[in-house]
Amino acid sequence: MKQQTTLVHAGRHPEAHSGAVNPPVYHVSTVTYPTVAAMKSGEKHPFDGMRYGRFGTPTSFAFEEAVCAVEGGYRSIATASGLAAITGTLMALLKSGDHLLMVDTVYYPTRRFCTEQLRRYGIETTFYDPSIGAGIASLMRPETRLVFVEAPGSLTFEMQDVPAIAAAAHAGGAVVAMDNTWATPLFFKPFDKGVDISIQAATKFIVGHSDAMLGVITCATEALWNTVKSSVAAAGVCAGADEVYLGLRGLRSLGARLRQHQESGLALARWLQARPEVARVMHPALPDDPGHALWLRDFDGACGLFGLELRPFPEVAVERFLDGLAHFALGYSWGGFESLIIPTTGHVVRSATRWQATGPTLRIHTGLEDPEDLIADLAAGFERLGKTQ
Repeated sequence: MKQQTTLVHAGRHPEAHSGAVNPPVYHVSTVTYPTVAAMKSGEKHPFDGMRYGRFGTPTSFAFEEAVCAVEGGYRSIATASGLAAITGTLMALLKSGDHLLMVDTVYYPTRRFCTEQLRRYGIETTFYDPSIGAGIASLMRPETRLVFVEAPGSLTFEMQDVPAIAAAAHAGGAVVAMDNTWATPLFFKPFDKGVDISIQAATKFIVGHSDAMLGVITCATEALWNTVKSSVAAAGVCAGADEVYLGLRGLRSLGARLRQHQESGLALARWLQARPEVARVMHPALPDDPGHALWLRDFDGACGLFGLELRPFPEVAVERFLDGLAHFALGYSWGGFESLIIPTTGHVVRSATRWQATGPTLRIHTGLEDPEDLIADLAAGFERLGKTQ
């Protein structure tokens, strides 16, 4: 099947639900067995079929099946949030004495988990330059178990040469995990590029309506899936029934929504490039972006999330710009139908590399509004930005 057809049909089994188009929401804790023999049989395969609500239900199985079909992996695992998917993967694959290579541009809560929680468990993290490519081989150690990539990077939107990093990691005996929330598997196929575990904050584009917390981990092999699934289950991490259902609902329209996010996002980015108030736009799909060549080689599209640097303006002027916006809300998430904007000045945390901006920086999530209305909203904001009083 083509990708769009897979999005519509994967994980759907109407024949198992009296013809219902969508799998019902199973609110389950306890599962009963007709016989002792059936109970014992279930214990042999704890993650297949219904055993206990925490291990999965027909609703979560349908969601995992659908996501996995789009990803092209072995099997997927639903979690309670995107961060839970990341931390669950790290805890499943790392132990005391192990070494983790983490990209320096990573989503800040991931960084904090490494520097605070993993350190407590005796796991060392080395943050590396996102542009390192095959040079990451020089950072590999005998105890390096995992290399984590995220492209483009959080807040600064720097690209990575994922295939080169994956090849070097595998040569050193390490597993490669990726936060693929920005592109989703529709715009970046991680398993085709050497990634072993693909992670998405399904809260963002999969759910798509800003009304559910959800994460998903997809593994390339059965062995990895068993390792991660066992660890996540042992930690008591699971996704709620209603959240999984909302993830399934959102998945069906993901292709159409992402195309609109991309089209509108590029329209805004190109318009912003021409504004005298803007020093630079950070969007890898733009031809003059430093990461454009990698994006063009490895990606099939771009979502509507990108950054920009303004020319030097006082903080009070930037606040006037932001506070008066009508269609852009101030909010930290992204991936929903509504447009969002946040100031990011001072929020870029780096340790392996330096990243500097001479002016204030912002991040934009382009929603599904008409781009002409969004541009008009920003234009009015720039009028406020330029006022001296």
